Amino acid sequence: MVRLDRLVNVLGGYGVRLCCCPVPRSAELRGVVLRDVTDDRAEVGDVFLAVGAESVTEAVRGAVAARAVVVLVRGAEEFLADAVAVGEAEGVAVMLADPALSWSQLAGVVYGLVLEGRETESGRGPTDLFALADSLADAVGGAVTIEDPLSRVLAYSGPQQEVDAARLETIMGRQVPAWVRELFDAAGVRAHLVASDEPLFVAGVPERGLTGRMVVAVRVGRELLGAVWVACRGPLEGARRTALTDGARTVALHLLRLRASADLERQVESELVIRLLEGTADAATVTSQLGLPPGPARVVAVRAHVGAERHAAVLLAFEQATTGFGWSRPGRSALAGNSIYTILPGEKVAAARDWLAALRAALPANVTVAAGISGVAAAADLPAGRQEADECLALHETQPADAAPPVYDESWDEILLQRLRTAARVGRTPARGPVAELRRHDAEHGTAFVATLRAWLEAQGDLAVAGERLGVHGNTVRNRLRKMSEVTSLDLDDAGKRVAMMIDLAATVSETDNH
Repeated sequence: MVRLDRLVNVLGGYGVRLCCCPVPRSAELRGVVLRDVTDDRAEVGDVFLAVGAESVTEAVRGAVAARAVVVLVRGAEEFLADAVAVGEAEGVAVMLADPALSWSQLAGVVYGLVLEGRETESGRGPTDLFALADSLADAVGGAVTIEDPLSRVLAYSGPQQEVDAARLETIMGRQVPAWVRELFDAAGVRAHLVASDEPLFVAGVPERGLTGRMVVAVRVGRELLGAVWVACRGPLEGARRTALTDGARTVALHLLRLRASADLERQVESELVIRLLEGTADAATVTSQLGLPPGPARVVAVRAHVGAERHAAVLLAFEQATTGFGWSRPGRSALAGNSIYTILPGEKVAAARDWLAALRAALPANVTVAAGISGVAAAADLPAGRQEADECLALHETQPADAAPPVYDESWDEILLQRLRTAARVGRTPARGPVAELRRHDAEHGTAFVATLRAWLEAQGDLAVAGERLGVHGNTVRNRLRKMSEVTSLDLDDAGKRVAMMIDLAATVSETDNH
């Protein structure tokens, strides 16, 4: 089950326009009806695909007969006015699809969203690209690789004879090696895939361990979703070439449905992760539903931006963090505001840092990433872990761009000081008292009393160590302390007051404190 709002948002990414919506966008969609002009039997469903309808009026009438909430029509801009008028009059939402989108592609998305929603929520994807790659390899007589637009491997066929070194390196690295991409770019492969749906043969380079390749674009409408590659000694002809082009269209449908499924998976996953981070009585059950192992975990908080733009980069980072469903990822993620929260199982800090490094490497070079890693937390303690991760993230944002993301275990002292400074900035530190009075004296008379007090406290009363830190003799420190006691009541013999002054100094750092 999916809501109309979700269908509108997903199809909108492919150029499908919502012309009118006289029904609530929260309406639940549970069934799909495909118009069949050869069958007079009445069918009922919430989404009506008006295949072959010659006008919007005909399409909407079919939707009314099917008791549908929304109707999809393929047509150009001139359909828009009729779509609004007829849809509003009949109380049916009308969506107008770009003619570049085929009905098979539209149906793939709609069926994937509406009918397979329950299946994807349980953690099972609706398609098997590896099985499709195997089937296609049998049809074309060569090893097949299915890749995304960034040359990352989505699936590949089983063992084949005459597999070259480049294919093995591609599969092992889950991405086409840089040297192979350079060769293909020089041969004009990328430009061909963007502009054409026809297969292209690329000659091999035997001395580099690369045999010939046949490649065809995987496209939906005008959007390039990836490519299908076949290892072959020469161009495919006849039935094998036809099988490749037909196979690319089938792959497009599968990728569309996988994308729809992934969208649903992200929604379900985010809701469960947020429940854990906000606190829930059934934390162990939710952890199990997410496919996370029982035991300790860490929370990682991430923000990403490009310059002043704060939204596009974080969405891209979230997509990367949640890429690869089927529970193959180590963590589970949620997007809340402009932050990504990921729960990573295990206690090792290195695993969290490796995950962050992999996420950063997957993003464009111009994206700035800040992150924080919580301490180890049990499922019931994840709300505290979220707070720790947030504070580590805030600390990282104040540090140089190349600084390592803070981990609460290692940076708790800096975070405590950060809390104190935050409290000081909102006026929650004393405006009077020894430190405030010494700071005013320094500002008015050019003395260095605050720096001296800090050095003495940090040296735990050792005059020589304090003098070494200040670059003066220990007797000078003693003389300054005597003069400071004339300005304010220090009570250095009182342990409680010494602790309070250290906290005050840590929370309120002035530019003149070290002068």
